[in-house]
Amino acid sequence: MTNYVQGKSVVVTGAGSGFGKLISQKAAAVGASVTCSDIDSDAAEAVAVEIRRDGGQAQACHADVTRPTDMRALVSAAVETFGRVDIMINNAGIMPLAFVADHEIAQDAWSRCIDINLKGVINGSVAVYDQMVAQGQGQIINIASIFGNHPVAGSAVYGATKAAIIHFSDALRVEARGKIKVTTIRPTGVPGTGLVAGVLNPNAGMGIVGHFAQAFHEVAAKVYTGTAPAEWTDPGSIECVYLQPENIADAMLYAMNQPWGISIADMTVRASGEYNII
Repeated sequence: MTNYVQGKSVVVTGAGSGFGKLISQKAAAVGASVTCSDIDSDAAEAVAVEIRRDGGQAQACHADVTRPTDMRALVSAAVETFGRVDIMINNAGIMPLAFVADHEIAQDAWSRCIDINLKGVINGSVAVYDQMVAQGQGQIINIASIFGNHPVAGSAVYGATKAAIIHFSDALRVEARGKIKVTTIRPTGVPGTGLVAGVLNPNAGMGIVGHFAQAFHEVAAKVYTGTAPAEWTDPGSIECVYLQPENIADAMLYAMNQPWGISIADMTVRASGEYNII
């Protein structure tokens, strides 16, 4: 397959961990120049150092996606070092799942969720928009979620931010037609990303499995205790119930690795045996 990523300047938010770290590494491995940004400067720098150690090109930048000034400075840093921004990946996000009845413990986390998940995507897209239009081309990749597909109990706020990202991305795609490609990635359940640490009420995640709840509980218990059959976690098996973070990063890389005239506008990657109903 032709490598369309080589030589491109890629900016990644939330690059210090999870999907952001993986896509930064994978993009650099195929020849992209990567600007790794994170609110945790040390984590971003560690990723950039690792990429450079492996022979790739990368720099680290501190950026709080909730601050438009930080996002403009991030884009400027990428342009200053690498000459342009070909791909902007708005990846930073948190997942404070909780029921509305949990509002006393969840209110502050929900506000932060809106600021990071939704406003962060808007801020990143706006910060890079003029630069990409001036270049004559560019691609913005926004990370949504299957939680944005349909409302379920326990995800009222988190799901709303992801549904809003889908709406924003589709509208931006229409507006930027012929200038900027816009891609929405909707990850399914991927336990290894660290997002689960932000869940405020573990029961709030059950709405997504619906009538499969009992079967899901039984499978999850075996997976997390290491007693599950190998095929349940084997990506080579049709019975695979969980994806690994690398599977989503590979999908992101595929969306990036297209000629300018081809846009992968929307992508969901699932485990073939998963229990999610939305």
